[in-house]
Amino acid sequence: MSSNQMIRKTRGMSRKTQRMLSTFWRYFILLAVGILMIYPLLWMIGSTFKNNNEIFSGAHIWPKNPTLNGYKAALQNYGGDINIWSALVNTYKIVIPKVIFTLISSTITAYGFGRFKFKGRSLMFALLMSTLFLPQVVLNVPQFVMYSELGWVDSPWYLPIVLPALFASETYFVFLLIQFLRSIPTELDEAAKIDGCNAMEILIKIIVPMLLPALVSVGLFQFMWSNNDFMGPLLYVNTPSRYPATIFVKLSMDADNGFDWNRVLAVSFISILPSLVVFFLAQRQFVDGISAGAIKG
Repeated sequence: MSSNQMIRKTRGMSRKTQRMLSTFWRYFILLAVGILMIYPLLWMIGSTFKNNNEIFSGAHIWPKNPTLNGYKAALQNYGGDINIWSALVNTYKIVIPKVIFTLISSTITAYGFGRFKFKGRSLMFALLMSTLFLPQVVLNVPQFVMYSELGWVDSPWYLPIVLPALFASETYFVFLLIQFLRSIPTELDEAAKIDGCNAMEILIKIIVPMLLPALVSVGLFQFMWSNNDFMGPLLYVNTPSRYPATIFVKLSMDADNGFDWNRVLAVSFISILPSLVVFFLAQRQFVDGISAGAIKG
């Protein structure tokens, strides 16, 4: 074997080794970060099977003396005639309509700003984007006064929490859909017009199917945010039998007499379990929608 061939072989092996090392470190870092991110969830699940002494004795995940007392206590009633199951039902009485209304209103609003030119469009879009910088805490008092005057507080249909979603109240979702909409060629709209489609038919038959990854992202965001909403139900729901899971978790804590943390953690885990299932089922579409909106926008 000549010296040139040996040099080329050595360089080839060196490049292959570099690629292997690069791949190894990439996956090692991703695995380490993944473990760091998922550790709190695993600790919470493991702690539902521990007693108070074991929970505070260390940060280990696996229980030494497993017990189901936390889950047994989690199924008991707190705050009158409500339990974790009725609290979950109440939660999805809020979440499901809110997700549906958000998808409809945000899609129509994004379609209007993304595809039509009208007088005052730039000013209205600037005002819409400015609401991103308006903290919710500033709106709580005027909104509560308005809903009180309308008689919506403690509504059995959760009107103060659900109905605002009909008016594209989440500006971030509108912005996300507009960014994704800009990547869809306008030639498709023109071709549909030639075929006799009106604006609404173009939206339903052309735009919505192509917006599907972004719509999944919007739906998942709203699903998780609505599941985790504590302030809305705290302000607008006064009847204990209508409390959602976020309020029920607080009710399960008895600060006067002390409480079993395994019960609190079991209630918390049961309440977030549907969100975890939904997210893992739709995670691919979720990532596609976020990445496509960020890159193509």
